[in-house]
Amino acid sequence: MEIPVLNFDEIFKNLKNTSYPHQNSYVAMYSSWFGGIILHPQLMLIPIDDHMVHRGDGVFEAFKCVNGNIYQLDAHFNRLKNSLNKIQLTPPYPLEEIKEIVIKTIRSSGEKNCIIRLYVSRGPGDFSPKPEKSIGSQLYVVITKIEPTEERKRKTGCSLKISKVPTKDPFFATVKSCNYLQNVLMKMECHKLGVDYMINITEEGKIGEGATENFAIITRDNRFLTPPFDYILKGTTILRALNFAKEMVEQGLLKEAKTCDLYSEDLKDAKEILVFGTTMDVLPITTFEERAVGDGRPGKFYKLFFEKFIEDQTKNKEVLTPVWHDF
Repeated sequence: MEIPVLNFDEIFKNLKNTSYPHQNSYVAMYSSWFGGIILHPQLMLIPIDDHMVHRGDGVFEAFKCVNGNIYQLDAHFNRLKNSLNKIQLTPPYPLEEIKEIVIKTIRSSGEKNCIIRLYVSRGPGDFSPKPEKSIGSQLYVVITKIEPTEERKRKTGCSLKISKVPTKDPFFATVKSCNYLQNVLMKMECHKLGVDYMINITEEGKIGEGATENFAIITRDNRFLTPPFDYILKGTTILRALNFAKEMVEQGLLKEAKTCDLYSEDLKDAKEILVFGTTMDVLPITTFEERAVGDGRPGKFYKLFFEKFIEDQTKNKEVLTPVWHDF
């Protein structure tokens, strides 16, 4: 087999003529490596020797822009700061400057409703695991169109099973790093088993998290319970939901709202199981381990939480950062 040795012109010609359907949702990317914003999906590339590629040495955040306003930007940046500190990674720019880059990249995309994926990598240089071999940390900000949540999931609910993939060590579980192998394996389980979500479980039998989701239950006596964040990632959406739940306690709708250890029996006995994540906010789980949850239909509290998120993303100035306009 003859393999050509490509020059610059041939490489760019090949890139120009290569496209995939999923790239239609890629609308803009900021790259500190290239020194600016890229609008051509074929050029949204990073160096192969970036330590984020060959070692998973980097951290990331994913958040969204709704009707021209970024939702929970500060909450995501607080978690980003925690992840950076835990793996001793200094970003190439101050966090406030990175926020400006995020806003300008969204504006360049022309999208008022989009997902923002922000990556801070150890940077290129050498293929060893040694951080000091990097020439310096890099920032990549990718803007993609939002894929709508399947209507079926809201109308009839979602299925859930317990994963066989081992949970992460608590230290690594609480860092949103670019090493997502266990998360990928959980998504593979979903595809293989034909279910919507998997939830992992610790060696002690404690319920953990999904591949990219957090879970909570509504007990039969109307308590909102979710696992503690000392062995799972502190999801910004579940934290917001916990605030909503505490408001519902004050209103007399819930008896209690707190974090505590949960076990599979708690899920089997729950009146409602809710799944939380950045893109879908909240969805109802109506079957757990092939058994109906509650009456097998989306419940009252799912609807209340969904309404709370919609209102939060349209009216609450405290959690919205304007991109296209001032309030």
